[in-house]
Amino acid sequence: MQQIISTENKPIKLWLKDIDIGAMEQAKNIANLPFVHSHIAIMPDAHQGYGMPIGGVMATDGVVVPNAVGVDIGCGMCAQRTSLSSLENRQLKGIMDLIRKNVPVGFKHHKKPQDSRLMPKLEKQGVRVADLPIVSSEYHNALTQLGTLGGGNHFIEIQKGSDGFIWIMIHSGSRNLGYRVANFYNKLAIARAESFGIPVPKNWQLACLPVDSDEGRLYLREMEYCVAFARTNRHVMMERVREALQTVVGPVRLGECINIAHNYASFEIHFHKNVLVHRKGATSARKGETGIIPGSQGMPSYLVKGKGNQESFTSCSHGAGRKMGRKQARRSLDLRKERKKLEDQGILHAVRGKRDLDEAPGAYKDIDQVIENQLDLVEVTVTLRPLGVIKG
Repeated sequence: MQQIISTENKPIKLWLKDIDIGAMEQAKNIANLPFVHSHIAIMPDAHQGYGMPIGGVMATDGVVVPNAVGVDIGCGMCAQRTSLSSLENRQLKGIMDLIRKNVPVGFKHHKKPQDSRLMPKLEKQGVRVADLPIVSSEYHNALTQLGTLGGGNHFIEIQKGSDGFIWIMIHSGSRNLGYRVANFYNKLAIARAESFGIPVPKNWQLACLPVDSDEGRLYLREMEYCVAFARTNRHVMMERVREALQTVVGPVRLGECINIAHNYASFEIHFHKNVLVHRKGATSARKGETGIIPGSQGMPSYLVKGKGNQESFTSCSHGAGRKMGRKQARRSLDLRKERKKLEDQGILHAVRGKRDLDEAPGAYKDIDQVIENQLDLVEVTVTLRPLGVIKG
């Protein structure tokens, strides 16, 4: 932990020293919410989000805040080790070409619905798709988005690990399904704020739903479906990448799949109370739990093992974190220099023109400093360096 701010109703515990003004203001807002439990934890990759900082962790008593989960519900990371120890450059290019043909990126989706048997099943929890109004209305569209990457900071990377093996890593979420659920319930929380009697200033963008209300219970069920859909989405893309590898290099074995979310809320016990922990751009880091902290393209990513630090609500960062906004990056970064950084490392990258500068290495914080700031939360087990990057 780098610092503690004690000027608000609840302490703010930060794992970074240089937080941007907007994110700090948002951290203070959530620290003054009447339903917050114990304190607020801000991870070392934190930056301004919508309502709550990305890289923020908040435990609440009795309510759920849709904007403290975010619009890409269930967004997260997937990583898998292959049995390969190396790839020739021509093989890497062939693999990436096949991935681009079989995995739609950006706003693209499949022309035909994917197999509905791949979709998440929640019947064991007594929940049917028909019981979920937004999920059921978006179900057909979701079938065409299953196994698609999306845009922004989502990526597929082929990497070389410090363990000597080639790895596959994917960052993606719940696509339009999570966006629709998030927006619907945030608007519902705003509309019902007065009847719920929970005072939250409108300009904070942190309207909430009581977890024991019909609206709160329904949001949590739809959120859980979106988390499961995002996990399945990453799994389907991983299968497509495996198929591309096998087409180019022959039989490939894959190790255990690490598939984790970093935008969700879950009931957990912290400081002797059962609370709802909101992680918005933060990863669970219980003692011994495996996590993934990616860098930007051009920077290494890390597999980590959690230390179970209660001060962060057993959480860690979800990545490097932005140090400049997308528009600022496009205006201020030098395209030639950013491309050279990547090409000097021999990386097959995705920075083609000025519009791609928002995802250039220079737009992100130093991942090694981010890791250094949270060594009380995790320990590094494998370092993964990018060989080829696909982005939307």
